[in-house]
Amino acid sequence: MLDTIKSMDEQFVLPTYARQDIAFVSGENARLKDTEGKEYIDFTSGIGVVSVGHGNPVVTKAICEQVGRITHISNLYRIEPQAECARRIVERSGYDMKCFFGNSGAEANEGAIKIARKYGEVDGQVKRYKIITLEHSFHGRTITALKATGQEAMHNYFGPFPDGFVYAKSIDEIEGLIDDHTVAVMIELVQGEGGVQPLDREKVQALAAMLKAKDVLLMVDEVQTGIYRTGEFLASNLYGIEPDVITLAKGVGGGVPIGVVMTAKKDIFAPGDHGSTFGGNYLSTAAANAVLDVLEAYKESGKLDEAFLYFETELKKLFEEYRGLFTDAVGFGMMRGLRAKDADTLARVIAKAREEGVLVLKAGRNTLRFLPPLTISREEMDEGFTRLRRALAAL
Repeated sequence: MLDTIKSMDEQFVLPTYARQDIAFVSGENARLKDTEGKEYIDFTSGIGVVSVGHGNPVVTKAICEQVGRITHISNLYRIEPQAECARRIVERSGYDMKCFFGNSGAEANEGAIKIARKYGEVDGQVKRYKIITLEHSFHGRTITALKATGQEAMHNYFGPFPDGFVYAKSIDEIEGLIDDHTVAVMIELVQGEGGVQPLDREKVQALAAMLKAKDVLLMVDEVQTGIYRTGEFLASNLYGIEPDVITLAKGVGGGVPIGVVMTAKKDIFAPGDHGSTFGGNYLSTAAANAVLDVLEAYKESGKLDEAFLYFETELKKLFEEYRGLFTDAVGFGMMRGLRAKDADTLARVIAKAREEGVLVLKAGRNTLRFLPPLTISREEMDEGFTRLRRALAAL
């Protein structure tokens, strides 16, 4: 079966990914099984997407029931699960905001950029349009979101890009880059693709206060950090700030494509300013509501915090045992990383871990990234770390 899949993939799919010769056929929570019958412990959750695990029965039931009634109509009509999902996200966030639904993190960030650009207009004239982002940030693959991404290597081949993006080397440099044309600052509180790099909490709070005083929007990309990934519903809650715009995706739908941009500027858009054919349809928001059902109950029971503490403890034990391979342990909640001593070591660890039946990720140049399902059990964690130890011992 794998050979057939590989042949079709190579013949008909554009080669935009460096794929491994593995194809999965089933999964249960943090366990996956491939076409050859081999089992893996998944410490990646589809890069932070499968937040409530593979084959979650609550989400499965909600999706099947919704498809049996209505999958999609359009945003020309009222959509009950969309309205309910927006209410729950806003209320859980603790912020006075409204939501717009799209299909991905990149689309959510495009919506955020459009909000900023419209906010910068006065009487239909562009007065402020510049958006400051951080070096090593990642905000998506569409042309504008790609330009917002502060990684020069990602800008090759695809220009000319939209104007108006400025990159700060660090959070300390942002204030000095603000001028009369600056309308917003967009940051990730924990840079994911940039190497699981958390920003300093006190510096973020000072930045938020400074931007508010200058009437510059604070936009927080929570595509990876949102929906309990770092412990609280949003990383913004963890940092104790009130952004003007927040973007979400990945873990919201448990695997069904969905993106959300939420903003305190509740009257910024008028009908026709923005839209999405598929965004927030019955299927995606029914799935999202089921994900919220699972994670809200898990958080309120205390089990989510217990799982976070156990994962952190076991990961730190691993780090201490293999200080010859790793230089630091970083991250929050279940968004964590181990800094490998060099890129070659990182590549060998990931490959050997895969051989031993545990999936891990690369972030930045030398970070081993962990994004397990939030519902991962202790038994699955133990098995995953046992397999990872075998891989590290072999190196």
